[in-house]
Amino acid sequence: MDIALVIVGSLVALIAFYVFYSYQKMKNAALEKDHAQIKVLTDQNFQNQIKTGLTLVDFWAEWCMPCKMMIPVLNGVAEEVNGNTSIGKVNIEQHQAVAAKYNVRSIPTMILFKNGKEHKRYVGVKTKEFLINQINQNK
Repeated sequence: MDIALVIVGSLVALIAFYVFYSYQKMKNAALEKDHAQIKVLTDQNFQNQIKTGLTLVDFWAEWCMPCKMMIPVLNGVAEEVNGNTSIGKVNIEQHQAVAAKYNVRSIPTMILFKNGKEHKRYVGVKTKEFLINQINQNK
């Protein structure tokens, strides 16, 4: 019985160490670069960037792990969209006024704007296929 407790305790300790190590590694991972077609939106340029066509705007923060997971997804979407559709990102830590104006309460939040007006809202991690499908359905 004592040996079983030692083995179980050792396994629990190893699993806890692995989870902690993985979390720290992911937390400190460098941000992937944004695709060249993704526009960085600010309080100053936001309205001008969304006023015509279809614009998917990602509201994010650097400390947000799900937001980091969305970077490669949005890069893939940016590679496939064309024409009258654009992709933008708003860092809610730096541009709180825009986030407050659109009532962004949790991140990542992606809002699809059509000619300057909010058309659809998506909260949480989404796939590239889902976002491209939504963009194509709302053109």
